[in-house]
Amino acid sequence: RHGGRAVSPADDGYPRRLLDVRPPPPVVFLVGPWVHDGPVVAVVGAREATEDGLDVARELGFGLARSGAAVVSGLARGIDAAAHEGALEAGGRSGAVLGTGIDRCYPRANASLQGRLARSLGLLSEILPGAAPTRSTFASRNRLVAALSDVVVVVQGRAKSGSLLTAQEA
Repeated sequence: RHGGRAVSPADDGYPRRLLDVRPPPPVVFLVGPWVHDGPVVAVVGAREATEDGLDVARELGFGLARSGAAVVSGLARGIDAAAHEGALEAGGRSGAVLGTGIDRCYPRANASLQGRLARSLGLLSEILPGAAPTRSTFASRNRLVAALSDVVVVVQGRAKSGSLLTAQEA
């Protein structure tokens, strides 16, 4: 119903970078192409970001997309959403790794953005469709964001944040 598909490591559509994760997800759910020939940069940060932080994330997403990089993040409010928006404004590619099933949107305020990302690089989750977010699904999401990226940039983040866990995974 959402145009998604399930792929395993044996399938052609399985993102090859995920094979470096130990253990690799046995199945991921995808919406969109999730294929990009150039560099992939994760831009992550605080949900409760400052206006300056949001501006930096948006400009970074825009500049990365203009230079041919795809921007990946977790669709969270704040820095993640600003980076996605910047990349899309530049006409570039951006994709989200979700901490929910691909048929859900969290936070709901990002529903329109999620739809635009599905038509860009796409959406990816290792969480079963229909599943709601939990603390562990966000940790899983952060691990995949790092694995899918050549570089992870943290714009703003607290000392014990998911952003810094993503950087640590990278």
